[in-house]
Amino acid sequence: MENTQSTALLVMDMQAGVLAMLPNATDFIDHVAKAIAIARGNKIPVIYVVVGFRESMLEISPNNKSFAGTKERSAGKIMGDFTKVHPAVAPQGDEATVTKRRFSAFTGSDLEVILRSQGIQHLVLTGIATSGVVLSTLREAADKDYRLTVLTDCCADSDDEVHRVLTTKVFPRQADVITLEEWGR
Repeated sequence: MENTQSTALLVMDMQAGVLAMLPNATDFIDHVAKAIAIARGNKIPVIYVVVGFRESMLEISPNNKSFAGTKERSAGKIMGDFTKVHPAVAPQGDEATVTKRRFSAFTGSDLEVILRSQGIQHLVLTGIATSGVVLSTLREAADKDYRLTVLTDCCADSDDEVHRVLTTKVFPRQADVITLEEWGR
């Protein structure tokens, strides 16, 4: 493994409610758990990103096609329960968890402040969905001049073809796209 001093692993949208939308999530969760173990073993900070809103969901505009349905489906639910990371990949100790308000891990969160304060310049991306948080975070992070790595088998999407196209044709333009095994060497 290369120099890890300015690297962080982002574990994105690994909430139980989000994972429930993924068929056969067990292997995916296991891969992300292994990535977390590798990061911790190499003293790479692990930063968790969750999507969440106030109880009133006032952050969600009716104009937002993606999130307006969430507002209707989640009315009256306790947001704190929704933002809990799946226990198999949950944060430990002082690992940071940031709450985002849209697809990108940067939107509405203090992620960039945490990255700058720690001197992080290289982000290793994991999460669900490849076409959501991973794509949006990759694009914004590339615009912010972060070095990027995507762990293909630590990202998932409900549409396998979309995952394949993004990881083989789109992401390589802005990131190193590798497997968990390649990263762990």
